[in-house]
Amino acid sequence: MQPRREARPASFYPLAAVVGLFVLFLYGPMITIFVLSFQGPDGGLTFPMRGVSLHWFVQLWQGLGVVDIAGAFRRSLALGLTVMALTVLLSLGAGLAFRKRFRGSTLLFYTAVASLIMPSIVVSLGIGLQFRLIDDAVRAALNAFGFAALADSYGGAMGIFSSALGAQLSWTLPFGLLIMLAVFNRFDPAYEETAADLGATPWQRLRHVVLPLIAPSLVGVGMFGFTLSWDEIARTSQAIGDLNTLPLELQGLTATVTTPAIYALGTVTTVVSFVVIGATLLTLKLTRRRAAGHARSSG
Repeated sequence: MQPRREARPASFYPLAAVVGLFVLFLYGPMITIFVLSFQGPDGGLTFPMRGVSLHWFVQLWQGLGVVDIAGAFRRSLALGLTVMALTVLLSLGAGLAFRKRFRGSTLLFYTAVASLIMPSIVVSLGIGLQFRLIDDAVRAALNAFGFAALADSYGGAMGIFSSALGAQLSWTLPFGLLIMLAVFNRFDPAYEETAADLGATPWQRLRHVVLPLIAPSLVGVGMFGFTLSWDEIARTSQAIGDLNTLPLELQGLTATVTTPAIYALGTVTTVVSFVVIGATLLTLKLTRRRAAGHARSSG
């Protein structure tokens, strides 16, 4: 005899409707852009679709006028990977440092996370102004020491891997720090103490005990760093220099491109984000499986 199903409360249906509307609002525009990016050659920016093809992806590959989409894609990818690596390394170092109380730790923590509550455009303007002041100081110094020709040819310190990198790290590092603080807050020091009793050096304890146990969290921090960098606009807009990232090019194209090619570009950038998320989940699964295998072999 099958158990009797309990009747759903009256609140279930309005709550289900709210959740459904939320999901539709969140993913509806994305699905719409995906679909419209496969318009035929005569298709427009709205429904109904006029054929189905890869025409606009081919046009995107060939280039959109004077905009170098391929170059912007490579710059965003390189910047995202750099931000990911630095976010993991610096967040790990900060998490290890905050495991022990030290003078000024509270002030340092609030200073590190303060950028999360600052308006992004203000941070971007401040970083841009800071680098312009650096450029003025460099030119003044070159002129003062008699290098006028070099001062005239000096292009500026602002760029992808200087000001833009700093702007994006001001966004990703606080998230990485908060994650690592939560991880180490739950970390059992008994594992390290046992390794120390067995004669392991501090480096060996870090390499063979701490890092394998927190590896899934580090992978998550890396994913946060890349995805936050990949679609960042506000903090990068005033601190980028002469070459734009892909999100900034996409923002500029919305005012000039009136074909589904803009949807094709949005589809490509979103697919890259999903690929990163999928690779992260796969890495987490393999890391957990490897850790479980080590635990069984040691037991």
